[in-house]
Amino acid sequence: MRDVKNNERIIILKGDVERANYKEQEIEEYKENPFIEALPNIFSDDEVIDRFTSIPIITDNDKVKPSNLRYHIIKRAKNFVQPLPEHIRVERKLSVLIRRGYLARNPLDKTFLERLRILNELRNEGSDIKNVNEKMSHIRSTADSLLVIGISGIGKTTAIERLLLMYPQIIKHEQYKGENFTRTQIVWLKIDCSYDGSLPALCKSFFSAIDDLLGTRYLEKFGYTNKITSSMILHMTTLVSMYGMGVLVIDEIQQLLSSKEDREEMLNFFVTLSNIVGIPTILIGTNEAQKMFTNFRQARRAGSVGSVIWDRMTKESAEWNFFLETLWEFQCLKENTVLSDEIRNAFYDECQGITVVAVSIFILAQERALSEGKEKITCEMLRSTAKEDLSMIQPMIKALRDNDIYAIRRYGDISINLDDIAFNYRKDIDLTGRIEELFRERNNTIDLKRRSVIEGLVIDLCSIGIFDSLDDIQIKKLVEKLVQKQPINKEYNDIKIMAIKEAMELNEKIKSGKLKEKIKPREVGLLSLYDKAIKTKEHPYEVLKRNEYIKNPIDEFLIAE
Repeated sequence: MRDVKNNERIIILKGDVERANYKEQEIEEYKENPFIEALPNIFSDDEVIDRFTSIPIITDNDKVKPSNLRYHIIKRAKNFVQPLPEHIRVERKLSVLIRRGYLARNPLDKTFLERLRILNELRNEGSDIKNVNEKMSHIRSTADSLLVIGISGIGKTTAIERLLLMYPQIIKHEQYKGENFTRTQIVWLKIDCSYDGSLPALCKSFFSAIDDLLGTRYLEKFGYTNKITSSMILHMTTLVSMYGMGVLVIDEIQQLLSSKEDREEMLNFFVTLSNIVGIPTILIGTNEAQKMFTNFRQARRAGSVGSVIWDRMTKESAEWNFFLETLWEFQCLKENTVLSDEIRNAFYDECQGITVVAVSIFILAQERALSEGKEKITCEMLRSTAKEDLSMIQPMIKALRDNDIYAIRRYGDISINLDDIAFNYRKDIDLTGRIEELFRERNNTIDLKRRSVIEGLVIDLCSIGIFDSLDDIQIKKLVEKLVQKQPINKEYNDIKIMAIKEAMELNEKIKSGKLKEKIKPREVGLLSLYDKAIKTKEHPYEVLKRNEYIKNPIDEFLIAE
């Protein structure tokens, strides 16, 4: 999908497409609403941790492989995602945003069709977005909005995307309670503000994203360059209503600062979406984005369910120590470095609690160790890596390390309200402890599940009875090695098929080795002489006779006589 203006490739986040599966609701107001009933059940903290967590697998065997292979294995740490208190809080807000936004947009209610009728009339009349506020003022909205602000590299976008992917993106409805109900529901859509922060570019990105998901041609129909902005906004508003959009996520909103003309219009548009049209919105941006909310109405509506101020982790916080200890387990050097106080201090000094910087230093330091022929992470290695490989961000890291307020203000991406952060961290202590407990319970559960799978496979393979060259111990070792490499959610039957295949290959290998043992040349005895005769192309009789296994019959006859 390409940007119409700049011919650049636009990447959109894509989720699952499902047929509607309606679920019984435990909350009264959520009942009898197909859009809500088709959603997954409300996630528990345990489920969020389980679905959110991404743990790279680095085995002991990986750590002794050649360095050229370990350069690649080390990169697995880039996929490390660990749940933190902020993730739990944002998931709860997202869950509420989507479901409560549907309360006033029940597709079985007449107001849903009335909203669509008004939007279509306004579109046919060539009206603009201002008329929407007037025409739909009598229709209530239950939609809220969320503002997520934080420094670059802290993981805002990654977290929001992983949380969105816990929900299907598109749900296809066909029947509801025995009645025909044909509708396509878009649960979530995430798009980015364009680099120039223009509203027309945002609208075109929206049309392109819908086309990419549904195979439609809205960009061609509504997004031509000769279309006026107000018309595109009205079409965009109609589509989010028609497809029952659960939440619209706009990332990189600090880009709006580049467009002084469109900024006010776009912010008013976001307010209209949630306040009038009833579509929940999530706005994501760096700390610079706070400058855009110049009046109380905009600030209140931009974060009607509260703003999330997402700052770096502090050195003394429980979540930082938990994060670092977990990350440290993914070393891929031959010598394991203990996480001493000296290492902890050096590591925090160089990353200042910014997750993306922490993971980058962890990976780059190991690569540097390999390139220098070393097999251990040291404090010197961490500091030289940060200084040389991450030189571009050193001024920002130094400003944070020195707590230089004037220097921090020069870098909009890292300035933050320190009072708010201090308050948030006090609240995080209990939640961090709970997450750590659940995380460790999850790991224990994974170990138990893997042991159960191993035991089941050993029993199944032994009972097949075709592996005559393998004993129980060999089968168990084969299965253990295989299971450790598989994701925890891998289907048992799929692993079983793989185990049988590997067992058959090993069985044949051992069997062929034994056969070769049986037919190797004999070293002593009559058979060895026979082998020698065949090899030298002599008659076996002559060889046996020469070695006095056959006596001369004439001599024997004379002696007997």
